[in-house]
Amino acid sequence: MKKSIWNSKSYSWGTNCTAWSLVATKTLSVKQEQMPPMTSEKVHFHTLSQQFFYILDGSATIVLEHQSVELKANEGFLIPPGIKHQIKNHSTQELHFLVISEPSTFEDRTEESF
Repeated sequence: MKKSIWNSKSYSWGTNCTAWSLVATKTLSVKQEQMPPMTSEKVHFHTLSQQFFYILDGSATIVLEHQSVELKANEGFLIPPGIKHQIKNHSTQELHFLVISEPSTFEDRTEESF
C-alpha cells in the first residue's frame, strides 16, 4: 500500500509540531514530522531503539550530551540507543524530516535533561 501524509495517522506534539506515522510495527517505525520555526523537542533517550533523522526540507540541530550536529536538507544522523538527544528548529522556516526507529520507540522513551 502506498503511504503518504495524506493517508497516514497523524498526531500533534510539542508546540504546533505534527507527526505522520508512515510505518508502525513493533520492530520498525517511520514517521514524517514537521516543526514550525523556533521549536524544539524535549530532551529524551530510548533504551532499546536507535533512530535515524533525515532532513527533507529546512535545517535542524540535533543536540546530544556533548555535541550538536547541524543538518540541512538531504542530510541525516544516526542516534544509538541510550543517547540523550533533542531536535531543534532554530530557523525561520518550517522543518520537515523523517525519523526512522528500530525497533519502534513505543513505550521506549524517557524524558531527561542534559
